Amino acid sequence: MGQNHLLKDLREGKKLNFRQQLLLIIQLSIPGILAQISEIIMEYIDASMVGSLGADASASIGLIASTTWLMGGIGNAVGTGFSVQIAQYVGAGNEKKARDIFRQGIVSVLCMGSLIGLLGVLIHTGLPVWLGGEAAIAGKASDYFLVFSLTMPVMTLLNLVSGALQCTGNMTAPSLLLVMTCILDVVFNSFMIFPEHSVLGIRLPGAGLGVAGAALGTTLAEVTALIAGLLYIQWRSRILRHHGGEKLRMQAHDLGIAAKIALPIAFESSVLCAAQITCTAIVAPLGTLAIAANSLAVTAESLCYMPGYGIGSAATTLIGQSIGAGRQDLVRRLGWLTTVFGALLMAGSGALMFAFAPQMIGILTPDQKVRALGASVLRIEAFAEPMFGASIVAGGVFRGAGDTLVPSCMSLLSMWAVRIPLAAFLAPRIGLRGVWIAMCTELCFRGVIFLIRLAGRRWSKKSLAANAV
Repeated sequence: MGQNHLLKDLREGKKLNFRQQLLLIIQLSIPGILAQISEIIMEYIDASMVGSLGADASASIGLIASTTWLMGGIGNAVGTGFSVQIAQYVGAGNEKKARDIFRQGIVSVLCMGSLIGLLGVLIHTGLPVWLGGEAAIAGKASDYFLVFSLTMPVMTLLNLVSGALQCTGNMTAPSLLLVMTCILDVVFNSFMIFPEHSVLGIRLPGAGLGVAGAALGTTLAEVTALIAGLLYIQWRSRILRHHGGEKLRMQAHDLGIAAKIALPIAFESSVLCAAQITCTAIVAPLGTLAIAANSLAVTAESLCYMPGYGIGSAATTLIGQSIGAGRQDLVRRLGWLTTVFGALLMAGSGALMFAFAPQMIGILTPDQKVRALGASVLRIEAFAEPMFGASIVAGGVFRGAGDTLVPSCMSLLSMWAVRIPLAAFLAPRIGLRGVWIAMCTELCFRGVIFLIRLAGRRWSKKSLAANAV
């Protein structure tokens, strides 16, 4: 029984037994999990390419990583404001309105992406210095950040296209887009980062742009994936493709709902990434070795938590469509099933990370000192993975319900009241390991408070879009 059939039964009010509910969660989650895993594998390859240039190259990207997450998070929040509405309108059977929301979303994310990108261009020279980067890495970090900033309109639109397809119940197409992006990223990077080089005995040309080439390769991959995604929607998506006679209408009501969903997420991303930047500033005085190990450990850890984001995306679709269809009998049960599934899966991935931490870091850098320090902090973080998974998936559940304000405030409390003070206290005393002990403690705390929120009932009473006039 396919996921589309089960989603159709959900929207039509048919009863789904426990086995069918679990099957629907698994079917929706698998494409997203596989896509996220493939993304991290490609990021490993990407990081190893940059890492082969030396610790300074890895550190230059690590220095501004938190800022790039901040910019991407704000752009993604805008897209989420429209994607959640699409899920609820699809659940309510109003596909025409879902298309209307999608068109408004395209205009909105392009405007926001352009604005964020312009701000990045304006600050790209000074940012590495403000973050405390050493002179040896500041120039490379600035070049990378400039290219990244210019790519923001493309990145935000690609996120909207993927999110909108997911919220219609199509998890396969956006997952394939992500896989394609990752593969092309590696291919383009191999040409942009290195000068002329040999692969399997074949002599290949190269631009030799170094760190900046890594950003440019990613840009070319995202542009290609965006074009493919828009073509797929027009040719294959019955719900989202343009229908003759339908026109773009920017409606204050729909934009207001998008803002109500997106603003707390954007604010959360801003303050959380400001906290990440603060953490970077805490790590920076520890030296280039610590910056490089921190950056590569974050990349290595992402192999464990990205499956949680795949399940979280499935949860957003399930909860959004359930609420849109008026299926309150399923909303809370599906919320708990997806969250427990994510926590258990990440408990297993955390155990694997603890066992294979040296090998995971070893793939990314030939530097023995960076490897040793990175492996030690990964083993600290492994203990946080189950509760981190619970918070990731529960966050997806809340987004599907349009409940973003309270969870955002909870994340901010967790980061600023637990992680930052503890990291600032421990880093001067025990170095980078202290920063990661603080991270592990905070993620466990965040998981607990998200589960408490999930156990309540207020989040499940939302319907921001489907019942709107």
